Amino acid sequence: MKKYGLIGYPLGHSFSKNFFNEKFHSENIDAEYVNFEIPSIDDLPKVIANNPNLEGLNVTIPYKEKVIPYLDKLDSTATSIGAVNVIKIERSKGKVKLTGHNSDIIGFTRSIEPLLEPYHKKALILGTGGSSKAIRQGLLQLGLETLFVSRGKHDESTITYEEITPQIMNDYKVIVNCTPVGMYPQADKCPQIPYELLTPQHLLYDLLYNPDTTLFMKKGSDQGAIVKNGLEMLLLQAFASWDIWNE
Repeated sequence: MKKYGLIGYPLGHSFSKNFFNEKFHSENIDAEYVNFEIPSIDDLPKVIANNPNLEGLNVTIPYKEKVIPYLDKLDSTATSIGAVNVIKIERSKGKVKLTGHNSDIIGFTRSIEPLLEPYHKKALILGTGGSSKAIRQGLLQLGLETLFVSRGKHDESTITYEEITPQIMNDYKVIVNCTPVGMYPQADKCPQIPYELLTPQHLLYDLLYNPDTTLFMKKGSDQGAIVKNGLEMLLLQAFASWDIWNE
């Protein structure tokens, strides 16, 4: 039986395991998908060694960037983004080759593109982790300017939450939450942006999907903004993961 899985920590919120195991069952695929909740990325070689039938992995927080030194190769998309969420595992004559890919960008761009209007020219990206890099690349592909928002200032492409002015809120009408703030069980939290400055022209996209409507999304809806969660993105990137593992 072939095996696929997910590495991350923690994995209580994982969608992938149920999705793939239901797929395998309904399509009579002789495979299983398991969660590898590893407290350190240093445990990855052990996972590979202990599961000789493992053919592919998804990667979630906090390892999308930390996993790269453990890989033999990156495809061009993962290289340009600087983050990996899919690993293809190939075994030949006792040797193991790990190739890193990124399907987040595919899922995100296909999911958000139908919602974009001509006045959506600039986007704020909340968070600077591995997912945010794919989101930035996707927004640039779609023709939007981007600006990162973080709790700490890193460089000229990043501002802090305290530096979000009314002018910035007026100019940046797409806001994407790439942080875990608001994820179950802490669903009573949300990123600290000035929600009172949102308008019906704003589009709020949350990579989170549990709960269905995060507080970030609810506060956006209350101001008339268009809102969307990350479930469709997750489905699309899962489809892309399967294609990568089986190409």
